Amino acid sequence: MSVQKSHIHQIILAALGILVLILGIMIYLYPTSIFPDSCWGFQVLRAMQMGGGFNMVIKPDPADVAKNSAEFLAWWSPGQYLFPYVFKLLLGINTGKAAAVTVILFSLSGLAGFYLLFKKVGFTPLVAAVSVLVIACQQAFIVPYIFYNGGEILLFGFAGWFLYGCAAIDKPGWKIVVFLILSGWIGFCCKSSFLWVYGAGCVYLWINLSSGQTSFWGWVKKGFWIGIPAVLSLVTIYKFYLSKGGTPASGAGGIKLAWETFSFPLASPILAGFSVDDIVGGLIYHDDAPLLSHFWSVFTVVLTAILSVLLVIRIVRKVPNKKYALMLMVFYAVATLFFGYNFLKQAYISYEARHLRLIGLLIIPGVVYLVGQSSIFYKAAFGFLCMMIAFFSFTYFVPGYLQNKNVNARGTSGLAQMFIDQPSLNYITDLDKKNNNAIFVFTSPDLGLEINHNRFITLNPLDTDSDIEDESYVHRGHAGPLFILLPASYAGKRSDIMLKCFPDYTDFKMDMLSKDYVLYSAK
Repeated sequence: MSVQKSHIHQIILAALGILVLILGIMIYLYPTSIFPDSCWGFQVLRAMQMGGGFNMVIKPDPADVAKNSAEFLAWWSPGQYLFPYVFKLLLGINTGKAAAVTVILFSLSGLAGFYLLFKKVGFTPLVAAVSVLVIACQQAFIVPYIFYNGGEILLFGFAGWFLYGCAAIDKPGWKIVVFLILSGWIGFCCKSSFLWVYGAGCVYLWINLSSGQTSFWGWVKKGFWIGIPAVLSLVTIYKFYLSKGGTPASGAGGIKLAWETFSFPLASPILAGFSVDDIVGGLIYHDDAPLLSHFWSVFTVVLTAILSVLLVIRIVRKVPNKKYALMLMVFYAVATLFFGYNFLKQAYISYEARHLRLIGLLIIPGVVYLVGQSSIFYKAAFGFLCMMIAFFSFTYFVPGYLQNKNVNARGTSGLAQMFIDQPSLNYITDLDKKNNNAIFVFTSPDLGLEINHNRFITLNPLDTDSDIEDESYVHRGHAGPLFILLPASYAGKRSDIMLKCFPDYTDFKMDMLSKDYVLYSAK
């Protein structure tokens, strides 16, 4: 029996590896859709491939569409398009398949990194393996197999290895210098929000290395080993990237203290660790109709914040390895302060548990350990909870994958396009081939990835009762044919507004490409 038990973790890990490969083959054959954030990154890649500078968005100038304007895209990190680009070059594949390869490799990397991390901080191979199995049950793990989410999957693939490095370094020296400089650059390349993870890692390293020091100056000296390479890494990132454009933290709407401001990050162990925010479609931030009213959503967040704090306290007291306890406390505290502060000043960071996923990942081995020390009742309850999470993830994956495979349109990028049907996309790509000085206008950033020979403009979609007051919609000047693709539901006021955004074009012709999409053209 003991021999069989010793192999359980290997069976779990092998099964997870096979699962990722199967899912990977499925999305390689039928690539995923794409999140809007990643669309902007691939637009940058498209501009770079056409001769633009590094990380520059090149598009028709709103003041005169006959000219181009260029902007450094600092809002998102470059890894979301650079890693797929490497696979495009090496394998000679399209964007959709390159994104699929990226998802496969970073999924495997993430599972391996967190498994080794959990073992490094004192958990048995079985607890570590069960923990990554729970991670694989989460909806957040499945999302990249429906929508390529860029930095999210890249950060998952790298974060475990970064934390493993933090846990493995136990004395100052050249290794910590190299580790902090390179990990800062690599992590930021994966996702810009890695910076808070990086800061928490530096705090953890400082406390861990200085724990045996009894004097103030001993702590200061250890701090130099961490602070100098960290500052060097951050200064480089700021100088060559963040300072060149706007970021989510650069804009703010004033101070706003609400119940969810600090309770949302405090609730992250439960909201992110057990897919609560994903399953309900978003408690505070949501694209579709909310499952709960605002009052009950906030009430749920506050309640889960209290339960999360109690859970963290329980884990810290019961888990024997203090290296894990210290890591959990440091990262939980830094995440609460970082996101609470940004929510307080209303930075452009949404109330979504995905931003705090790392806390949800870190809490899992502690919970698995507590359950393992409990009675059969708690083990059965936890097993049932994990099966329910896996069930919701399965019901999320199947219709999404079938939608991508059988319904969504596909063009030259290989990506599944949600906001156009196949006849309309075929018509658009044919127009793109026949023209070389045209401008296409879309209301979704992913459609521009199908334009290979002309320029395009992406405008934000309009609400049913919208009226244009923002000058950023208006594009003046004239430069060859203009093609504006709109949903058929825009007929009437919204389509009129969109046409008025191009005041130097007149005599628009309307073509009904399908029952759902209309093309307005002017020459």
